[in-house]
Amino acid sequence: MPHQNSVTSIKTNISTNLPPTAPMNLPRVPVKSESSTEPTENKEKLLKTDQSVTGKSNDRKVKKLDGYVGFANLPNQVYRKAVKKGFEFTLMVVGRSGLGKSTLINTMFLADIYGKDHPGPSLRVGKTVRVETNRCLLKEKGVNLSLTVVDTPGFGDAVDNSDCWQPVLEYIESRYEEFLNAESRVNRKLQHDSRVHCCLYFLESNTHGMTPLDVEFMQRLHDKVNIIPIISKADTMTPDEVTEYKKQILQEIAQHKIKIYDFPDSDKEEDRENLKKLKARVPFAVVGSTEVHEVDGKKIRGRKYPWGLVEVENLDHCDFVALRNMLLRTHLQDLKEVTSNVHYENFRFRKLACFSADGPKGMTKNPLAQMEDEKRDHDAKLKKMETEMEQVFEMKVKEKKQKLKDSEIALQQKNEQMLKRLESEASELDERRRQLEIEIREWESSSGISLDELRRRSLERETTDGKEKKTKKKGLF
Repeated sequence: MPHQNSVTSIKTNISTNLPPTAPMNLPRVPVKSESSTEPTENKEKLLKTDQSVTGKSNDRKVKKLDGYVGFANLPNQVYRKAVKKGFEFTLMVVGRSGLGKSTLINTMFLADIYGKDHPGPSLRVGKTVRVETNRCLLKEKGVNLSLTVVDTPGFGDAVDNSDCWQPVLEYIESRYEEFLNAESRVNRKLQHDSRVHCCLYFLESNTHGMTPLDVEFMQRLHDKVNIIPIISKADTMTPDEVTEYKKQILQEIAQHKIKIYDFPDSDKEEDRENLKKLKARVPFAVVGSTEVHEVDGKKIRGRKYPWGLVEVENLDHCDFVALRNMLLRTHLQDLKEVTSNVHYENFRFRKLACFSADGPKGMTKNPLAQMEDEKRDHDAKLKKMETEMEQVFEMKVKEKKQKLKDSEIALQQKNEQMLKRLESEASELDERRRQLEIEIREWESSSGISLDELRRRSLERETTDGKEKKTKKKGLF
């Protein structure tokens, strides 16, 4: 297969030209297979051997075999061993809620990956972005596939989506870190490959292009995992809109220098034609549905609308079949090998470069020196944090003092206003008292009697009237 040849060429270049910890981000180079020109009826077998020539490169010569040896049965041995062991594949789906991620996964594998026991990510949205896994074992014609689906409920659903890609990035690197630690042990055991082999990133079906969140996410993760952009719910757009939208997305991907999954080249004309058609469908505009409808006696999987039926497995309606064939039938192994030989090796190189003499300049320190540097950096960071906290504390103290001072000034002004109001009221009362005294003196002078004399007469009159009433009451009986 073409993708196998491409990976083989990568391995050859690495082993001959680069140190063990060198990054594996190399271009794919197809390896041309040599075909025999001898007729099949002669049953002549070919043997390739390498002969070393001093001072020159190795020359390969073809030697004929006189009979059947048996190493032609090696592919069958590898096949039986691989089928017995089974295969592992980790697929990550990322996108906002309501884009049909769960439906597409169930449609792709024809199984209830997401169901009542494990609902889709849209039904598990929380306040923060989480990374959750769903493992299941699929069987098809005696072949076992251990499938791990990684979803991110809550991605892109918050008002502030700053750093919402960080949990996804940390999860991918933690899987690499776990694999590296297991690989570096003295007693290595057969371990589960939990590295993310492919990331399906779902874009909203609109004609406005990618959002800043889409661009930022792809830029952060395009050198960590194989990213395949997906246009979700393509049945909401016309064919012309889908075509224009694809062109716009590819232009923005090239503009922002985002690296999506690159299909391997092939040396066969037929494979090149199929690969050209497959590349023309990127990004894949898909429609997912688990409903089966019967049309003219045929069962068709699709979505039914009042105006007609959208067939999921019809290339004239959407790119679902092309995506499924690429992901499961033709390029699954290549996705795993690119993850192992490119992304994981780059991560491994970055991790181990500081302990290797072949590492980049400035990263040739021994572990003790590295620990000292990290300690100094940590102390400097703590000191910086302490300084910033002191500055913040001083600023808050100044703000509190200024607030208290402003409150004190306001209280003083209020007190002064109250004193002025009380003084004005007291002066007004004094003025009224003087006016009353003047009026009393004028009345006494005009009537010829003093106020005290008038009060005394009034009291005497009240006393006399009281005695007369008591006398009248006694006379009645």
